[in-house]
Amino acid sequence: MLREVRRVWGTLCVCVCVCAGGRLSSYVSPQDSRAGHLSFCTKVCYGIGGIPNQVASSATAFYLQLFLLDVAQIPAAQASLVLFGGKVSGAAADPVAGFFINRSRRTGSGRLMPWVLGCIPFITAAYFLLWFLPPFTSLRGLWYTTFYSLFQALATFLQVPYTALTMLLTPSPKERDSATAYRMTMEMAGTLMGAAIHGLIVSGAHGPQRCQDTSLPGPVAVSPDATRLYATAAAAVAVTYPVCSCLLCLGVKERPDSSVPASGPGPSFLAGLALTVRHLPYLKLVISFLFISAAIQVEQSYLVLFCTHASRLHDHVQGVVLTILVSAVLSTPLWEWVLQRFGKKTSAFGICVVVPFAILLAAVPTAPVAYVVAFVSGMSISVSLLLPWSMLPDVVDDFQQQHQHGPGLETIFYSSYVFFTKLSGAGALGISTLSLEFAGYEAGACEQTEQVVVALKVLIGAVPTCMILAGVCVLMVSPTPKVPRQDFSRQLSLQRRTSCTLA
Repeated sequence: MLREVRRVWGTLCVCVCVCAGGRLSSYVSPQDSRAGHLSFCTKVCYGIGGIPNQVASSATAFYLQLFLLDVAQIPAAQASLVLFGGKVSGAAADPVAGFFINRSRRTGSGRLMPWVLGCIPFITAAYFLLWFLPPFTSLRGLWYTTFYSLFQALATFLQVPYTALTMLLTPSPKERDSATAYRMTMEMAGTLMGAAIHGLIVSGAHGPQRCQDTSLPGPVAVSPDATRLYATAAAAVAVTYPVCSCLLCLGVKERPDSSVPASGPGPSFLAGLALTVRHLPYLKLVISFLFISAAIQVEQSYLVLFCTHASRLHDHVQGVVLTILVSAVLSTPLWEWVLQRFGKKTSAFGICVVVPFAILLAAVPTAPVAYVVAFVSGMSISVSLLLPWSMLPDVVDDFQQQHQHGPGLETIFYSSYVFFTKLSGAGALGISTLSLEFAGYEAGACEQTEQVVVALKVLIGAVPTCMILAGVCVLMVSPTPKVPRQDFSRQLSLQRRTSCTLA
């Protein structure tokens, strides 16, 4: 095991050093030309390309709401608009990105790679400006809505061609599956990096010491150290975009798409969507995970805010967040085994494990309870992310069996699922943040009213509980798709998956 670890780290160092010298493409080309084989270095560089979006998404999922309310000090109603607008923008960008990218022409660097590289400077600037504190106060809500929406849309335009690049790396399905496994491993590592890097840098901006120098009620003036810490964290995360994209460009060569075109034109998006939503297993799967994914996003977004204002856990925020993410990463192989051993519907009950612990945290907000809840929450998040991407291929195969002479609608199944889940997250975050406004949340204040504390306890306990139970109930009553006996569905499952993000 130690020898294998040394080999992996040695190859990674070679990749980085050769990339720095601009010679990686010539280094890997002889390996890749052998019957569609992808070298280890190429797979690593491809996986590195998925790190930046996950780093940024993890940081925004846990810390953006706290930044908007306590550092930017915009009203909760405006923070609700920022979160809702950004999520809707990302959802709307999915079909738009697919439309334009599918109609783009191949260039000297490929058909998909120019989209990836073209997004980098804009998404880097948008992410940094999202965490920047402008000198004016009256239009800050509009400022953050604009840049969060722009960031989410650009992240989609980056992620769509990046994930589709898997099909143009090699004609070998086995090598594609291997490259996808590298990508998902790197993305999980990126999720951990995002929360760790951003959290460690900004941890000094929200400690109890910021309120020790004032005894006046109301908002506390924004410390220059807080703005500097958030700007530093934003720069540290933003720089991963150009660095990782350079490694991706130098280490991965896009091959021409040699797939045979379809015999006839497929249906329009709306016509295909009408066909997919009439398929009962898919409809119930989507409805189920609309509730479940919204519950996970609400729990992630309000955990840091709950620890800051509804409990005395200021010093444990970073540890709790990292516990969630480490638990999610480490429990992924366990849930993969459970899926294969006991079935997918049975493993769905693993999502419910967090329910009693979330209620316990709201009732007894102490440090030991918080860490236990964080560990269990990570396990629940892991299975909630794995399960839909495992069940969707079965639903698509079931649809194709029932419509053997119909068009292939795999792309519409996946893009519409992503669209609906993003839209549900936007609605859940927007409405829940708006509830803080009605509860009387005062942006930037050291002490919040009892109504706000109660609202945060409800948002961290009761709301995710109800959503998860509703989603699991819908999933349990949905019909089980008939899976073909051959391993065709399993062979395509990794190729069909989009990014599995914890944010």
